[in-house]
Amino acid sequence: MRVLLIDDHALFRIGLRELLERRGIEVVDAVGECDAGIRRVAETTPDVVLLDMRMPHMSGLDVLRRLRAAGQTMPIAMLTTSAEERDVIDSLQAGAQGYLLKDMEPDELICALDQIVSGHTVVAKELTGVLAKAVKGEQMTAAAVSAFADLTPREREILCHLAEGQSNKAIARELGISDGTVKLHVKAILRKLDIHSRVEAAVIAVEKNLCGRN
Repeated sequence: MRVLLIDDHALFRIGLRELLERRGIEVVDAVGECDAGIRRVAETTPDVVLLDMRMPHMSGLDVLRRLRAAGQTMPIAMLTTSAEERDVIDSLQAGAQGYLLKDMEPDELICALDQIVSGHTVVAKELTGVLAKAVKGEQMTAAAVSAFADLTPREREILCHLAEGQSNKAIARELGISDGTVKLHVKAILRKLDIHSRVEAAVIAVEKNLCGRN
């Protein structure tokens, strides 16, 4: 995995670069200035871009929009301290594949990056409740919700864990089953609900209160 980091905070940028490289992830560059970051994305074509939200002169959202307008199609994930609902919504609607918080555990970050590079949209579990508003163009149909009744008890249990933003590994650990078994259950959930991502599954569970959570 090849990562490019754009963040104006030098200590965080350097520390994250070292953390990722210790985990065997190639950091093609870590830059603190937005225009330079945009140029480096074009020059290095990384597998994923990690982008801060709050930066001087140009916001992370502006950088994201400029990258998409320039035809850059690689996954881009916001990595920020902002848990503002508007920031989440604007970022995902502008084409971000991830919205992650800087206080997440290193293992969670690595897992999120793997999922994002694999084509999934990942939002920090603390922000699951805003997904229904944040996922662009996702309309939860009555058919999709009624299909919930077709899920097995184990699938419903795993769906509720997805709604909390948990990874396959975390779900497996909590339920005492293998990662592979969780993966098979997730595939079955997506097929039965006729949806394409874990984010959509979480939206259904949260918006329709299918798991009895407030």
